[in-house]
Amino acid sequence: MKTSRWWQQCSVISFLLAVWLPAWIMAQTTPPTQGTTSPKPQNDRLQFRLVGYPRKHNEGRIEVFYKGEWGTICDDDFSLSNANVLCRQLGFISATGWTHSAKYGKGLGKIWLDNVQCNGGEKSIELCKSRGWGNSDCTHDEDAGVVCKDERLPGFVDSNIIDVQMDENKVEKVRLRPVVPTKKMPVTEGVVEIKYRNGWVQICDVGWTSKNTRVICGMLGFPDEKKVNKNFYKNRLRKRAAESQGQKVKAKVHVSAGARLPPKAKARAKPFTSGLNKRLNTERQKNQYHLHSVACVGTEVHLAACPLEFNKGNATGSCKGGMPVVVSCVPGPQYVHNNGLKKKLKTTSTVRLKGGAKLGEGRVEVLRNNEWGTVCDDRWTLLSASVVCRELGFGSAKEALTGARMGQGMGPIHMNEVLCLGTEKSMWNCGFKNITSEDCQHVEDAAVRCNTPYMALENSVRIVGGRTYYEGRVEVQVGARWGTVCSASWTTKEAMVVCRQLGLGYSMHAITETWYWDSSNVTEMVMSGVKCTGNEMSLSHCQHHRTVSCQKTAAKFSAGVICSETASDLVLNAPLVQQSVYIEDRPLHMLYCAAEENCLSKSAASANWPYGHRRLLRFSSQIHNIGRADFRPKAGRHSWVWHACHGHYHSMDIFTHYDLLSSNGTKVAEGHKASFCLEDTECHEGISKRYECANFGEQGITVGCWDLYRHDIDCQWIDITDIKPGNYILQIVINPNFEVAESDFTNNAMKCNCKYDGHRIWLHNCHMGDAFSEEAERRFEKYPGQFNNQIS
Repeated sequence: MKTSRWWQQCSVISFLLAVWLPAWIMAQTTPPTQGTTSPKPQNDRLQFRLVGYPRKHNEGRIEVFYKGEWGTICDDDFSLSNANVLCRQLGFISATGWTHSAKYGKGLGKIWLDNVQCNGGEKSIELCKSRGWGNSDCTHDEDAGVVCKDERLPGFVDSNIIDVQMDENKVEKVRLRPVVPTKKMPVTEGVVEIKYRNGWVQICDVGWTSKNTRVICGMLGFPDEKKVNKNFYKNRLRKRAAESQGQKVKAKVHVSAGARLPPKAKARAKPFTSGLNKRLNTERQKNQYHLHSVACVGTEVHLAACPLEFNKGNATGSCKGGMPVVVSCVPGPQYVHNNGLKKKLKTTSTVRLKGGAKLGEGRVEVLRNNEWGTVCDDRWTLLSASVVCRELGFGSAKEALTGARMGQGMGPIHMNEVLCLGTEKSMWNCGFKNITSEDCQHVEDAAVRCNTPYMALENSVRIVGGRTYYEGRVEVQVGARWGTVCSASWTTKEAMVVCRQLGLGYSMHAITETWYWDSSNVTEMVMSGVKCTGNEMSLSHCQHHRTVSCQKTAAKFSAGVICSETASDLVLNAPLVQQSVYIEDRPLHMLYCAAEENCLSKSAASANWPYGHRRLLRFSSQIHNIGRADFRPKAGRHSWVWHACHGHYHSMDIFTHYDLLSSNGTKVAEGHKASFCLEDTECHEGISKRYECANFGEQGITVGCWDLYRHDIDCQWIDITDIKPGNYILQIVINPNFEVAESDFTNNAMKCNCKYDGHRIWLHNCHMGDAFSEEAERRFEKYPGQFNNQIS
């Protein structure tokens, strides 16, 4: 018996080995085939980073941390769908492109993934098809890179973004549903609804406080809240509920009657009943309550940060003794329709945002002693950022940005270690430290992204025909018609408004001929004579003809844009101009090349060449790029003009204007500078030069670098030969014709008070056009002696 049992056990073991052993051997010897899902890493959380050079913060070689080691991804079969998945894992909302062949340099160590094939909707790259972890036939010459859209996912945190921490499973989105129909935007009053699964549900108002309302309004982009007429809404909602119940009963009668109809009649009745049922489902949804208790303290930046009590399970119960929460929010001045009220609400602020692509975002600057300066990012929090946002007429802060994410400022840094509680009316009411030069540098400038009201502005403009969603022919909606825009007088300023309206950042180019884009679906021209200041929220807010008047109405002459998420920002070093100024009497025989390039005043043409001289006001110009993209000439090298006299190419006909102005703003002398050599003279620590003019090199100014035009080079002057002694204003304007897009044109001009006694010259109060307060600027223009033109 023992032998029999033993033999039976051996038979079972032999059978199991015969089945299992070959399968195990195959698993160990057969490499994973292409097209399999990458096995999930055991006990390791995947990490991702962007590295390489040259790059911006939202682009680079993609590297994955797996099994304790960083490695790259091969570019075989790589696609935009792969890039979208990876960018989301890096905390960006999507990808705008990808790169191959180690564009950002070759990585080291492992190549973790190869032949990756994503659909684009995967939560992680490990869920995409690939050859498997560590299985690759690539070299690091094939390392893939990604370019991510410079906008962060809600709730995602990295080293220089302080985001709201929240559980997205609890509260995804919040909206106001107007009970009283309105076409005006933004919606400021209505029933609060939260996104729940595939629909919208309400909050029970039992125990609801004004502090809760403040949080809701802040999320929706409004700085303040006000009391709502609860009785009005209670009656209105009861009436609607009664009407809904009546429709429900009526629908039952129709449906039961339809059951006795012949087949053809049933078919005719079906669309009616299905449409009615759809409406009834919507009405029933309006009475669902998902939240029963909210206890905000009022400083939270998101409802999910408040203590919340949900219905248990999947239940959406009733609200005993209450009704859906209704709130009323107060919009900021820029969103008020009533012009009288808008003027009343608008006050002179001591805080502003600079360098942002969208309304409600930018580098934080504060006014102190009549001079604007930045804020250091030490201990910069969402609470402090929210105080800034609300002070400026927006809602609470969506993101508190550190590390000069909106570009570096110039001039003083006024604040450090700002500590707000979240209840302050102004940032100046918060605690902060005065700083010394050792405490902070402009690489630490703080910035914000504020919640702003939804205006639906993107619904009235579109760009079509382009090769990517960043570019295309502009079409606008006028009434019920869609059509093109006349390109006559179409400039960077108008294009900037379009890109901002669509949420696509800045305008890189304003296109006046769009013949190379698809025009198969082009409609009629519906707008002409557009003229914008560049700050408008919508193209419809700009000046334009009442009726279309355009000489060239063909599709190829309609306006177009190429948008970009980042832009350059040029600023002149004002103190250097003041320090380097002097007068030179230069002999005419040394000015032939300068005359050829029109760098002398008109009277020089009638001078007794080569005898005599011209009196020149000389100074140095140091032009910094403090933006987030390199400054490049609009024209490519193929169209640069060669000037044999000076032996160089001009990449821009006019790069800078130099003007001497009288008290009433009239030009009494002028000069100009062509960009014969846009290059990186010097850069901040850690930044490498990219552009130099030698050997017909690429021209431009890298972010964090500057171009120096020394006082002793040709045309770096104003010809003041014909100027009488007196008091004047020296004005220097960079990129005066807006040929190249910048994130901020208000800081392109520099002004100085100028005193000339006929032999010597003095400059004082040199400053950028937006560096002083309005009051200080008025004093600058009316200083003693300026108006009577007498030297004191």
